[in-house]
Amino acid sequence: MKILKIQTLRGPNYWSIRRHKLVVMRLDLEELADRPSNQIPGFYEGLIQVLPSLEEHFCSPGCKGGFLSRVREGTMMGHIVEHVALELQELADMSVGFGRTRETSTPGIYQVVIEYKDEQAGRYAARAAVRLCQSIVDTGTYPQEELEQDLLDLQEMWSDASLGPSTETIVKEAEARGVPWTSLSARALVQFGYGIHQKRMQATLSSNTSILGVELASDKESTKLILREAGVPVPRGTVINYLDDLQDAIQDVGGYPIVIKPLDGNHGRGITINITSWEQAEEAYDAAKEVSKSVIVERYYQGRDHRVLVVNGKVVAVAERVPAHVVGDGKLTIEQLIEETNKDPLRGEGHQNVLTKITLDRTSWQLLERQGYTLETVLPEGQICYLRATANLSTGGIAVDRTDDIHPENVWIAQRVAKIIGLDIAGIDVVTPDITKPLREVDGVIVEVNAAPGFRMHVAPSKGIARNVAAPVMDMLFPPGTPSRIPIVAITGTNGKTTTTRLIAHIYKSAGLTVGYTTTDATYIGDYLVEKGDNTGPQSAQLILQDPTVEVAVLETARGGILRSGLGFDASDVGVVLNVAADHLGIGDIDTVEQLADLKCVVAEAVLPKGYAILNADDPLVAKMPKRVKAQVAYFTMNPDNSLVKEHTSKGGVAAVYENGYLSILKGDWTLRIDQAVNVPLTMAGRAPFMIANALAAALAAFVQGVDIETIRTALKTFRASVNQTPGRMNIFNLGKFHALVDYAHNPHSYEALSGFVRNWPGERIGVVGGPGDRRDEDFILLGKLAAEMFDRIIIKEDDDTRGRPRGDASALIVKGIQQAKPDSRYEAILDETTAVNNALDTASAGSLVVILPETVSRAIGLIQARNPVPDPVQQLNGATPVNTAQSTVINQV
Repeated sequence: MKILKIQTLRGPNYWSIRRHKLVVMRLDLEELADRPSNQIPGFYEGLIQVLPSLEEHFCSPGCKGGFLSRVREGTMMGHIVEHVALELQELADMSVGFGRTRETSTPGIYQVVIEYKDEQAGRYAARAAVRLCQSIVDTGTYPQEELEQDLLDLQEMWSDASLGPSTETIVKEAEARGVPWTSLSARALVQFGYGIHQKRMQATLSSNTSILGVELASDKESTKLILREAGVPVPRGTVINYLDDLQDAIQDVGGYPIVIKPLDGNHGRGITINITSWEQAEEAYDAAKEVSKSVIVERYYQGRDHRVLVVNGKVVAVAERVPAHVVGDGKLTIEQLIEETNKDPLRGEGHQNVLTKITLDRTSWQLLERQGYTLETVLPEGQICYLRATANLSTGGIAVDRTDDIHPENVWIAQRVAKIIGLDIAGIDVVTPDITKPLREVDGVIVEVNAAPGFRMHVAPSKGIARNVAAPVMDMLFPPGTPSRIPIVAITGTNGKTTTTRLIAHIYKSAGLTVGYTTTDATYIGDYLVEKGDNTGPQSAQLILQDPTVEVAVLETARGGILRSGLGFDASDVGVVLNVAADHLGIGDIDTVEQLADLKCVVAEAVLPKGYAILNADDPLVAKMPKRVKAQVAYFTMNPDNSLVKEHTSKGGVAAVYENGYLSILKGDWTLRIDQAVNVPLTMAGRAPFMIANALAAALAAFVQGVDIETIRTALKTFRASVNQTPGRMNIFNLGKFHALVDYAHNPHSYEALSGFVRNWPGERIGVVGGPGDRRDEDFILLGKLAAEMFDRIIIKEDDDTRGRPRGDASALIVKGIQQAKPDSRYEAILDETTAVNNALDTASAGSLVVILPETVSRAIGLIQARNPVPDPVQQLNGATPVNTAQSTVINQV
């Protein structure tokens, strides 16, 4: 077997709208192409020996052992690789269950699709599955040490990629509420929400968190000082920098017992408690100095350690933290008890699990010595041996929920402390013999205030009720009734995407909103260009959605981006599908127009239930899409008698229709006229039916989002097919004795659309034509036929980038099509695009129209502008009357 390609999907995609995280592997089975598993000697036996846990895979039989029964009876290797890749992730603690395997149009080559939790781990699992299966085919087994290494590598990848327990808790709450989230590339930041409504978090620090509060909480001595001045009970203590000052500091706090800890420490590092002698104090001072330059000496207060979590001014959880310990059984040594405790599956390294494994350090040996124990001591049954002085979970401690036990006065103190320090999320450490009684009655104290407190002890306590502490965090970030999303409008189709995207963005800008939009030309925010290039994929979408100034996102969404990575957003408010026609077929295993329609339908399927899918009622493939859409549907049509639209509006549905020369919105029985097409510059005074259709789709997309008709009307009147607003889309230039038109038509569908305008030109029609080299031979022949019908004279050129075709091959195919359609056509081949364009402009006759269909729009426009065209040529055009809707068909132009 050979892996031909591996792609990673990160959003709604061709394979699944709901499962966003998928790996797509293109796999050549080679010698196994015609050998199902039952024809491979020993394969079934070898597979169940290596991965007996595959017994849990149901597969199509729908029962335990269903997949293995398929292997025994005979199934193709691509299907087996899918299940093995999923199982490897399961064994590495990544729960995944979605997979698909489909043979491509090339026999023996399969697309294997598997779900992943971590992108790197998913790709690794796909490769490892191929390696494992190939080994069993070749040798009958897969070495145990290699399987163990695979699982170890996957576990390490998952550990490195995990968000951490606190962040994971907040993310899960966001997902439950439908709040989108994104991991940012810097400083472990997570963005919740989109655009202007976004909030950011780093662990449990939020974008609302005061930097002054964080700095104050990080300075333990200043925290105590400001709290003491506010009448809050805190330990007596002082800060020293030299060992010579230790004796005086001990006297200042009232003598032994004391606590010594680093001023700038965390997670309990360098802390020693219940110090009762000078020798212990010296050793504790040295341990604290290893962590911090300055050392705190405090009076030691008897009591149990508690963490009180305050979010947005309210106590939301309380946990008693018990230091790492073991309980005797009268049989095992302390060392053996530690080993048994660490076998608990809830314990892991660091923060990756609910609990942390117990490890011993300097304070552990001190505690053992004080208690009169060694590691070889056998504790009597029920006897507790403490192994850590501090109760941090990160050092092996456990948590007991006490939220329902805390005294109201202590709640008041904790909430007051959080406000005094200035933290929106605060972890307040309280030492008290009894949390159910006021601190003042039992000599309890606030020992520390923590910014970015961990949530693990509250979400998964060892004993007691788990508390959803992420809910109040999300309530704080997004109070009820406030949005987390900005409107997202996604546009796809074979042709017309860029013009429609730009027009929708223009409508929203006319409504006074800051719009971020992506096109095949560039990415824009407001009136400014952010990034040049073909930006119709998910990365460009994320750029827009992560920008905190953007109020509306309008995203051109091309087939390539959906195939390569999925959509760049989890869901949209409006999804526009303009049309589906043969283009890019044979690329990315999309071989038929029906498959292309399925791909583009992803944009409609990803619309939120309360949103709208805007669909072309005149395109049969698009008109079939509502059965796969969960959102509301609105149609646009060039034909006011379209039966689908009539039925839709009779039931109260919304549609945009070209009727009696008007662009109108139909809503139930009401007709809301926007304007006549002759008043909309984009439509070339009503002569370009494909532009009318684009305008209908754009107007409808804005209308269903609440933009008023007057704003839409004004926007349509101020949007032109110009170099500035729609470069390369029906740009007409008046060059004095003739006109030139630049359009990025590059497929048969767009050629047909353009011909509706060109054929009405009263003078000679000259075409400079070509097409991208990765199209099929039959596509080039069809371009030639269409060009012969459209132009009086044709110049055939080729793109600079032939995309793998021999130079002259595409031109020869176009010539073949011209000759088949009109053998007497006037044509010549000038392969260099610049030379071809200049030749057409130099030889244009008076009153003619030179139509240039370039590879590089900016280059073609530059060649024309060098000839000093007359400004505002659209207003000077004359010729045919506006299109008759009864005779027209909707064909959208790029």
